[in-house]
Order: sequence, then C-alpha cells, then structure tokens
Amino acid sequence: MSHGVPPLRRPGVQPWNDPAAYWGGITRAVAGIDAPVGVIELNALAHNAYDMLDRADGVPIRVASKSIRVRSVLDAVLALPGYAGVLAFTLAEAIWLSATIDDVVVGYPTADRSAIAALAADPVAASRVTLMVDSVEHLDFIDSVVAPSQRETLRVAIELDASYDSRLLGRLGVWRSPVHTAEQAEQLAGRIVARPGFALVGMMAYESQIAGLQDSPPGAGLRGVIVRDMQRRSFAEIRDRRTAAVLAVRAVADLEFVNGGGTGSLHLTRTDSSVTDIAAGSGLLAGHTFDGFAAFQPAPAASWGLSVVRKPTNDRATVLGGGWIASGPPGPDRLPRVVWPEGLTMAKHEQAGEVQTPLAGEAAFSLGVGDRVWFRHAKSGELSERIEAFHLVDGDTVVDVVPTYRGEGKAFL
Repeated sequence: MSHGVPPLRRPGVQPWNDPAAYWGGITRAVAGIDAPVGVIELNALAHNAYDMLDRADGVPIRVASKSIRVRSVLDAVLALPGYAGVLAFTLAEAIWLSATIDDVVVGYPTADRSAIAALAADPVAASRVTLMVDSVEHLDFIDSVVAPSQRETLRVAIELDASYDSRLLGRLGVWRSPVHTAEQAEQLAGRIVARPGFALVGMMAYESQIAGLQDSPPGAGLRGVIVRDMQRRSFAEIRDRRTAAVLAVRAVADLEFVNGGGTGSLHLTRTDSSVTDIAAGSGLLAGHTFDGFAAFQPAPAASWGLSVVRKPTNDRATVLGGGWIASGPPGPDRLPRVVWPEGLTMAKHEQAGEVQTPLAGEAAFSLGVGDRVWFRHAKSGELSERIEAFHLVDGDTVVDVVPTYRGEGKAFL
C-alpha cells in the first residue's frame, strides 16, 4: 500500500550535480523493475519546490496540476507553507480533486456537459471549484446544461488575455481569451454579476511568452538576448494592463483571487501587486525545457528508464520505446532527452521512436541487452500520461510507489 510522498524538506545537498552518482543511484534503486520505469527523486523534487517558493518571495503559489498529474505529489506540495490551491486543466479533474482540496480553479473554459451537470448538483464541489470564462457564450452554455434555478450557484473567474504585440516579432503568447482590455473585462464582469446562478470570484492572466519561453536556450545566445528583451517589455505591458483590468473588475465584484504567471515567471509576477497568487507546477518535476531558463536551474526530479533490447552494431544500442514526444510546435526541443549514460545521441533518421530508439555514442559500446538508459521528458506532466506509477527514490533506495492519474484509472484529456 502506498503512503504517498513523504514530507518535503529543503535538501542540504544537490546530488544531481554529480551525474554519475545521481543516475547511478537511481539505476541501482530500480534495477529489478522492468522498463519503462518512472522515477521521482525526492531530493530533487524538494529542491524544486523550495526554489519556487524562494522565487515567489511570499506570494502564494497555486499548483498547476496539468504539470504533475500525481495526486500524492500535489498533496505533498500543498502541505508546504506558501503553496495554496490548485489550477486544474479540466472540470472533471477539478471535481475529482475537490473531494480533498478545497480551492480548485479550472484554468480553461469547459464544454463538458456531464461535468457541468455533476458540478451543478454537488454543493461541496460547487463551493470549491471555480470555472473559467471569457465570454457571455460560456455563461449561456452552462445555463443550457442546467438552468440557474435548478443548480447550485457556480463560481466563475474571468481570463484576461496576456499576449504581447511586439513591433519586431509580432503577436507573442497563446491564443486564449478575447478579453484584452480593462474595459472589456469590466463589461464582462457586469454581465456576469447580472446573471442569476453565477458568482464572480476571480481573474486570471497567463503570460506564456514569459513563463513558458526559454530565455537562455543552449547554443543560441543571440536568441536569448532577443527573448529576454521581449520578456522585459512584455512584462511591463501586462503588469500595467492587468492592474487596470483588476481595478475595473474589483469595482464590479469583490474578487477572492487574481492569478497570474507560471514557473518561468515567478520572480517577475511576484512584483505585480495586482496578483494574489501565481500558478506554477512545471518546475516541480522539471521537464528539460526549463534547462534553458536563466533565472533558475531546476533539478531533474522526474525521469524514466528504458531497457536496451538489441545491439545493431558494436557502437549502437537500441532501447524499446522512447517516442514520448511533447505537445506543442514540432521540433527537436519536443523530443525526450537522453541523460544517462552521458554522450548518447539518437539516430538522425529515427530519433525517438514509438517502438524503438537507436542510440549511438561512446557509451553505447559498453551497453548490453537489459542495461538501463535514462530519459527526461520535455514537459513535466505529460510523462504521467505514459506510466501508471512513479517510484519515489531517495539516493539509491525506493521509498514508495505512487500512482499517476493514469494509474488511478483517470484520463482527463
């Protein structure tokens, strides 16, 4: 029986700085476990959790569950002072989590009729879950599922578009909310408070072009200079615009929270006085995307191991599987990264394959059938969709095994 992630304490050492010892310890810990085997190294997880608190500097962190998808990790992180609430990615997930977590904001609008009906009929969930809206159409859709007179009052938050229009680079950020100005936010707020069956309790603005974009990509110094300049300008713009929008909406409704930021922008978003909590989660398990950020260096907390199954030549070793590609724009940065043994590279015309991944390099000469190769995913939470459990490792010892959402029989999206 799993006891979950033990209490996270700030580690006094950083074993990942010695790759041979770090990956060697993990290899020994799960030597008898068949591949694919997922691992969370507890010292690395704790380091990342406390590093995020340091960068937030007193502003509460709302944990982005999409970037974890392991309930016991969510529980362990939320037990730390400075973390409060969850940012979920689907309404069905939010309802599920609300059985034990009393503050769950759904980060995206929903058109899930079954989940809306379930929320509307559940007084506890309705008091704990906040829906995201950015248009009157969202209100109309919810009303079409369950009329206001036949449901609990539903908590909603307005999402403000945080994208940035750069003279040099064009529009930057993700295509999300149509609510861009303070005037638009105030108008939507007025429409919400005038509607029966809804309570406007929050706002959100996610500046993805700052929080999720590498500002120090390896081997691309000029790109880093351009990105950092853009981010500086973008943050100044969204800080002023968000402040104006929050003031306008607060004149209409008594907001409980204003959420912003992400793992990559904690140090900036905390300086925006209009923000009451910052959404972050990717930095906890630390997909390799964050290796290209200048403001912090997360530890490689989550990884997975595959077994060598053949040797096509003496200088190559092939592992079974490996093609766990991250979502987003196709490119080399979406591939998993081979991290141990060091120096292994993927075959140019095969890369990470669904059924096999051939690897070359000096270390391949010494690899034999059954040997273990370690990978890191580009993104943090997507690895949890591939495996049913993580082995919790401390040094060279497995201290527990905890299920992912998938291991609990959940596949929300």
